[in-house]
This record gives sequence, structure tokens and C-alpha cells, in this order.
Amino acid sequence: MATNLPLQGKTLIIVPTYNESSNIAELVAKIFSNMSDVHLLVVDDDSPDGTAEIVEKLRAAHPRLAILRRRGERGLGRAYTEGIRRALDDGFEIIGTMDADLSHNPDYLPSMFALLGQCDVVIGSRYIRDGGTVNWGIGRILLSWMANTFAAILLEIPAHDITSGYRLYRRQVLEWISTTEVKSTGYSFLGELLYRAHRAGARIIEYPIIFHDRTLGVSKLHRREIYLGAMNLLRLRFSRR
Repeated sequence: MATNLPLQGKTLIIVPTYNESSNIAELVAKIFSNMSDVHLLVVDDDSPDGTAEIVEKLRAAHPRLAILRRRGERGLGRAYTEGIRRALDDGFEIIGTMDADLSHNPDYLPSMFALLGQCDVVIGSRYIRDGGTVNWGIGRILLSWMANTFAAILLEIPAHDITSGYRLYRRQVLEWISTTEVKSTGYSFLGELLYRAHRAGARIIEYPIIFHDRTLGVSKLHRREIYLGAMNLLRLRFSRR
């Protein structure tokens, strides 16, 4: 699927947020310092801590920054779905996703972007050579690695970090979202995107990143989300294709 690399100005990076007022300003500044001509869409799930209001103020200094305020049911998958549909409707050729808590370092963006000249999906991966995590205990690292290995084998995806939300996609591997109801809602949504892209023939490349656990704010990943994610992956794998 890979073709000549489009201009960076045709790129939209989507950042879902919920109560990220302590991190969002720094993240916005770092993204634009690394890739000044990309567009950035913050998809806020009605944060009560004023995250959306901070983004609105930042728009004065960053004309390529936009915000989408969501109401109703929250959730990472739903936020990504709305952001991706907006990106497709607006004609963007490259669509990126990142976490808002500074665990994904924007310094990797230029190198990841360069890889799109030879593939269709780039994953910022913790589980390949030169990748890793910071501020995680050995138990959490082992659990995450096992979950990703299980997901990769189950879905037959040639990648090591299935749950990484640090990615760049060419639009053609995401266009199905415009006409399809996405049943995965949380972190299993990321697995579904890769599964569908791989089955459509997309070439996937992983780029090593060091994942820094958040230092400000509260993690949104709970035990219930892990169980639901596993069930959604099983549903995806064994449903009618």
C-alpha cells in the first residue's frame, strides 16, 4: 500500500484526553516543536478539570491546533473513532495517535514519520530492540508483554506492541471506520485497528520507543478494562470475517 510520502501538512495527530490539564500544554508545545506543520486534534471526553479550556487558550498560539468536545459515553475507543472520522472527512492523508500524559515522547515523531515511506502503519513499540519502559515495576512490564504477545498470536499480527497507542497510519488503512460500527471501546480498539489493517494488506513497521509512565495525573486503565479488552479481542478473532 505504501506510496510516496505526503507532506507533513496533510497529517493530523489525534490525542484523546480526560483530566489531562497538568500535561496537555507541555504535550502540545513538544509536538509542534518537533513537527511544526502537522495538525493536532485534541478529543476531550468532557474533562471536569478544565483540559478543554486550556486547549482553547492554546489555540491562539497554535493555529493548527483544534479541539473536539465529546459528550455522552466516555472511552478511548469512542474518542479515537470520532477523531479518525473527523480526520477522514477533512481529507488528511496521514493520521497519528498519541497518549496525552507525556508517556509518548514527541521527539520520536520525525523518525516515525520518515518510516511511512516504506509502510502503511508505524507503531511506537516498547517491545523491540532499543525500546522499553521507565518507572514500571517488573510485574507490570511482564503483564503488559504477555498481553501483547497473546494479542499478536491470537490476531496473527506481525508486531510486538499491539496495545501501543503511539502510531501513524496512512488513511487508506482506516477508511473502513467511516462505514463500520466499531464494537471495541477501550484498549482493545487499538488491537482491532491493527487487525483490520493487517488483513487488508497493510505493511506494519515498529519503531523503538522508551515509554515513560505518567508523573502527573491519574491512569485511566482499570482491571475491568483489561478483562473487557481480552474478551473483545477474542470476539474479533472468532467472529465471522
